[in-house]
Amino acid sequence: MTGNEFRFFLSCDINLPVTFRVERLEGNLPLPKFPNSENVAPTENRTTELFVECALYIDGAPFGLPTRTRLESAGPSYCWNELITLTTKYRDLTAQSQLTFTVWDLSHGEGLIGGATILLFNNKKQLKTGKQKLRLWAGKEADGTFPTSTPGKVPRHERGELERLEKLVNKYERGQIQRVDWLDRLTFKTMEKIKERESLKNGSSHLYLVVDFCSFEHRVVFQESGANFLLPSPIASTNDIVIVWDPEVGKINPSEHKQLKLARSLTRGVIDRDLKPSSNERKSIQRILKYPPTRTLSGDERQLLWKFRFSLMSEKRALTKFLRCVEWSDVQEAKQALELMGKWEMIDVCDALELLSPVFESEEVRAYAVSVLERADDEELQCYLLQLVQALRFERSDKSCLSHFLVQRALCNIELASFLRWYVAVELYDPAYAKRFYCTYEILEENMMKMVAGVNGEEDGFKQWQSLVRQTELTAQLCSITRDVRNVRGNTQKKIEKLRQLLSGLLSELTYFDEPIRSPLAPGVLITGIVSSESSIFKSALHPLRLTFRTANGGNCKIIFKKGDDIRQDQLVVQMVSLMDRLLKLENLDLHLTPYKVLATGQDEGMLEFIPSRSLAQILSEHRSIISYLQKFHPDDHGPFGITATCLETFIKSCAGYSVITYILGIGDRHLDNLLLRNDGRLFHVDFGFILGRDPKPFPPPMKLCKEMVEAMGGAESQYYTRFKSYCCEAYNILRKSSNLILNLFYLMAGSNIPDIASDPEKGILKLQEKFRLDLDDEASIHFFQDLINESVSALFPQMVETIHRWAQYWR
Repeated sequence: MTGNEFRFFLSCDINLPVTFRVERLEGNLPLPKFPNSENVAPTENRTTELFVECALYIDGAPFGLPTRTRLESAGPSYCWNELITLTTKYRDLTAQSQLTFTVWDLSHGEGLIGGATILLFNNKKQLKTGKQKLRLWAGKEADGTFPTSTPGKVPRHERGELERLEKLVNKYERGQIQRVDWLDRLTFKTMEKIKERESLKNGSSHLYLVVDFCSFEHRVVFQESGANFLLPSPIASTNDIVIVWDPEVGKINPSEHKQLKLARSLTRGVIDRDLKPSSNERKSIQRILKYPPTRTLSGDERQLLWKFRFSLMSEKRALTKFLRCVEWSDVQEAKQALELMGKWEMIDVCDALELLSPVFESEEVRAYAVSVLERADDEELQCYLLQLVQALRFERSDKSCLSHFLVQRALCNIELASFLRWYVAVELYDPAYAKRFYCTYEILEENMMKMVAGVNGEEDGFKQWQSLVRQTELTAQLCSITRDVRNVRGNTQKKIEKLRQLLSGLLSELTYFDEPIRSPLAPGVLITGIVSSESSIFKSALHPLRLTFRTANGGNCKIIFKKGDDIRQDQLVVQMVSLMDRLLKLENLDLHLTPYKVLATGQDEGMLEFIPSRSLAQILSEHRSIISYLQKFHPDDHGPFGITATCLETFIKSCAGYSVITYILGIGDRHLDNLLLRNDGRLFHVDFGFILGRDPKPFPPPMKLCKEMVEAMGGAESQYYTRFKSYCCEAYNILRKSSNLILNLFYLMAGSNIPDIASDPEKGILKLQEKFRLDLDDEASIHFFQDLINESVSALFPQMVETIHRWAQYWR
């Protein structure tokens, strides 16, 4: 983009929900006075519980229902960091749209802390983006009238150096100020000193709420749908935006439309039937067929595929691209396309997933995709079940073909039924689609209750459904236990004692169930009770439970139950690890991955399979090196580094597998506490709070490979490290072959409430696509990935320059 160009989006074209993040409260809260007392409550005895109520006002009137954040009681620094997604879309906003924010305190009688209001568009009709610091009006509820009486913007005459600096930081974060790493670090250090000085000088009489608005690739300029009938402004020589009246905005060019109609008329069909592409046209078509599913076709490309549609019918990969070039609003053209679809070479299951994306609205196309999915066996279907449930959002009716298909398959397989029920139940919390998911839930329940007992001893439908309902009852009891344990004052040991006391006292029925319950994590396993003596609590803020269950076959299984944390993102990542493990094994490459089971049972609760292991941080603290730790379990005086060759090979392969997968999925926030190692040498990752390139740490290296892992392979010059690189490149090329499947699955998650996808689905999927480097052939991709590994590993050693030194800091 040249300096004279100004690229922008129009607000009326953005079909995305209004999204923003309520970050934190800055400043000191006024301490409440106790009734009948002149003394102020001591800070240390005060447990303030705050939440923020957000509401959208359009032209001074409320629009939609207010939304509330969770309660936050971690003061004095109150940090919600909660993503809020409204049901209203950007295209529905007007130039006078406002957001109101009111902070409430539930811990004492007054309740109201203060409020502030902000316009979504500035005086240049540009959408506000990035961090906004709003001054709260103490004791006043945010006012959404226009003009408002509670403006969050600091008055111009009161603005000082701090406000000027914050405005510049906002520009920097939006990419409007050029980044110079060494200079930026000095600048931010100086800014911190200025903030401290100003804070001491001015005191902290005001409270501020920090809100982070969604950013786009270009500026967003307000425009109502349809033609813009505002009078034109005189055009200035500055870079200011001017509003120009163009009565033809949004209208179709009649000449182009007529030409398109003639080219695609029914009479042309007779001629097109025998057309064959030339050599150059064939190359162009093959290039188009290699496009990822996220790529939008140009007008010429759409025309080319339509022209040679008959000759492409034997090419199954071409169907999804052909259906993208159909003008579905034209009844005759749509009818012709559907006839061809029925005669086309049957597509693969992974391509059928693309037809269930929001791009395809035709019910016939979506029904065709479901018919293709019927060919998938239960194991394959379970790999995609999470995404297929999310795809129900894009259906045109509550009782769609997809919904009935999922239910019918679930009736034949109790494991599918259990997972389908949980996936649908979690989405009942989504106000926009709760009715649709509840409809699927009801269809599953009604159909299962009608099932009769099987001739091979299978239970009747009523008993099967009750066995699934008991899973919910179990999770409800575990939530109750978690709350009781958290309320215990004292250290973790006292909380563990309380847990075991509950299991042997008030909740003793949990130690031996009246009837076995299907494990929510593995419905094929029947659990009969909790072993209280082997159950414990993890030492962390949320105090997750670690429970040992007896199984019906005489064994046991261990699970972690979390309450207060949204684990749907972890569930998605582990599902992708499991899928990638399957894809690699289909190519005879077993990298000894550990796709442990994860199941979200609510918006802020869920279960995880417990894998006996230790973090690299613990191992290095106690054993100094990974090799020393493995020598303890697999000693071999004649083996490499004093351990068995099998154990070392397992370690190398698992390191390679997770290095590739974390790179592709853009896993962030890696440190030695969330890298775990099993006794047999399998390394695996946990805790996936940041994906698709997001990372809270500055300067993340391209590959999440710590120096302790490289040292355990004998260093960057050893034969074992060379073998590690070979496994990485082989795995990368295998997964590149399935890039369409992985991209389609993420595309189906675009409407979900998973944080790192919901914030900007299109950007996240494009980042994922970029990681596959689809522009390279297999040989070039091997060179690319080897360079990537070398670059990341070089960053771990001290002789390198400043940039690489920063990557080394990532692991500290």
